[in-house]
Amino acid sequence: MCFIALCYGILVKVYPVAGGAFAYAYVGLGTKAAFICGWGLVLSYTCVIAANGTAVALLSRFLLPGVFDVGYLYSIAGWDVYLGELLLLSALFVFFAYMNYKGMSCASGIQLIFSLALAAGVAVLAFGSFSTETARFDNLYPLFAEDRAAWISVLAVIALGPFLFQGFDTIPQTAEEFNFPPSLSTKLMLYSIVCGGILYILVLLAVASILPYPAMLAQNHPWLTGEVATLSFGKIGGAILAIPVLAGIFSGMNGYFIASTRLLFSMGRGKFIPSWFEKVHPRHGTPVNAILFVLMFTLIAPWFGRAALNWLCDTCALGAALSYLFTCITAYKLAAAYPEMVMRSGRCISLIGVAISLFCFLLLSVPGSPAAIGLESWVMLLVWVALGVIFYLQRASELRAIPEREMQFMLLGSSERPLLFGTKAD
Repeated sequence: MCFIALCYGILVKVYPVAGGAFAYAYVGLGTKAAFICGWGLVLSYTCVIAANGTAVALLSRFLLPGVFDVGYLYSIAGWDVYLGELLLLSALFVFFAYMNYKGMSCASGIQLIFSLALAAGVAVLAFGSFSTETARFDNLYPLFAEDRAAWISVLAVIALGPFLFQGFDTIPQTAEEFNFPPSLSTKLMLYSIVCGGILYILVLLAVASILPYPAMLAQNHPWLTGEVATLSFGKIGGAILAIPVLAGIFSGMNGYFIASTRLLFSMGRGKFIPSWFEKVHPRHGTPVNAILFVLMFTLIAPWFGRAALNWLCDTCALGAALSYLFTCITAYKLAAAYPEMVMRSGRCISLIGVAISLFCFLLLSVPGSPAAIGLESWVMLLVWVALGVIFYLQRASELRAIPEREMQFMLLGSSERPLLFGTKAD
């Protein structure tokens, strides 16, 4: 992921514009690639919102058993779907949509507090877990799944990397609003990846070291991390841990609501998708139709229960890997065509980024791969692709009629910044 972040850093110095990977795909590969990348990113971002929302249902069963899991409707993939949880999650999605509609997005200071709360909660969980009498390094064994080869387990985790670390790529999305040099964004992206990796490691060690995994699985807890907090600090432990976890979930939902709706609005304004997405509220200045579209998508997910969490994660990882691939290709083309604009190792770094992104994408998309997405994820993806094709064809003639310099100005904020498609970089 660090190599991919460096590719974003290479591009944000030359193209400090809003849009991130969507704009970079246009720079390197043209309008069709920009649409594919942008539409894939919208899917990825909305999947994160939906996945975070469905995680709240899991959390509620641990903290408030019997409160929201009432009004049984049906079961899907072994998970019972309840009317109470559907109402809870629907209200949550509507709340964040309303916040974005009113323009009440969380300030950076609030987001920072949420992030620090999450980090502090993980640190306390790890300390408490390692301090319990049952915690032993022996409990970490076996290190890999016993029913498959070790390398297959490793590849399955690598394939989810784009989902697990997604978020750093939203930093360039607001490049036009930076009040610091664009070069600093590279450090911020690298720091976020490293910090995220440390937090993942601490959670994994805390959960895996406290009990042998057969004993832990046999207890069939809905939220194993919360159970570890309970074992470490008593009944109040899970409730205390839930505070930073909810902070992380809510800040993520709000952040991706902003990112996805802003991207949809940009694509509509650039005539990549129907003009319906261009509508801005006259008083609040928010993209109301883009917000409504994302809300409708997220409201579907809870009806598929916990199984939807896996499908959403798979689809999100695929969309993220695709956007990383486009970005790294553009970074390579920039380094090849204008070596004076990038660091001396830019070509090597971007080639490694291309290889990593392509590897993750193929792991997820090639049937028979250890991490290949399931049939349900493919159905979701195909529906999304079909919808995207319909949207694209509606405005294809308008898109083709836009002069190149006008498109440059719309997406890059200037008609002087270099384009890399149809040049010697190809």
